[in-house]
Amino acid sequence: MTRPPSRSRPGRTLRTAAVALGTLTLSTLLIATTAGCAIGPTSPVPAGSPASGIQQPGTQARFARLYFAGPTGLRAVSRPTDRPLSPQQALDLLLEGPTPAERQRGLISQVPPMAGQLTATATDGAVDVFVPQKVSTGDLDVTAVSQIACTAAHANVPGNKPPTQIDIRIHENNIRSQTPWTVHCGPNGNVTPVTG
Repeated sequence: MTRPPSRSRPGRTLRTAAVALGTLTLSTLLIATTAGCAIGPTSPVPAGSPASGIQQPGTQARFARLYFAGPTGLRAVSRPTDRPLSPQQALDLLLEGPTPAERQRGLISQVPPMAGQLTATATDGAVDVFVPQKVSTGDLDVTAVSQIACTAAHANVPGNKPPTQIDIRIHENNIRSQTPWTVHCGPNGNVTPVTG
């Protein structure tokens, strides 16, 4: 029995040609891209000024811890500083409000604009905060009180106490009281009254 003459298949020929063309194109592209790779000059090249913003070896990083209100409660933020901040300096930063990046994270300040100045003085293990309005009557939101107290407690307070044990004495109407409202900043950023 004789075989019929073989016919070439047009689809197979086209596929073979396409594979060959693809291989040739890929090889040409590979040669063209690697041919331009050369080793640059070996002499020193100016690198510009040194990196900034990186802590130098042997130096201590310093941060101010501020408290702002967030969608799920009070949140601490750390801001780099060039030195430890006093409670007054930390509160001044707090009064500037959150940065744009902090606002983008949903943080806000509940501390309202005040008719007078919010001031703080630190003593051994305590901070006296003078608020220019009533606190006991609810004129100042409890979240705002927490922001103020926790920011002051996490500042540079003499006495080497942890921030949760710093007595924050709140004085109303910028008047030193014989019986200020004394609170501690809890580990979660909420204040609790000191009793006894």
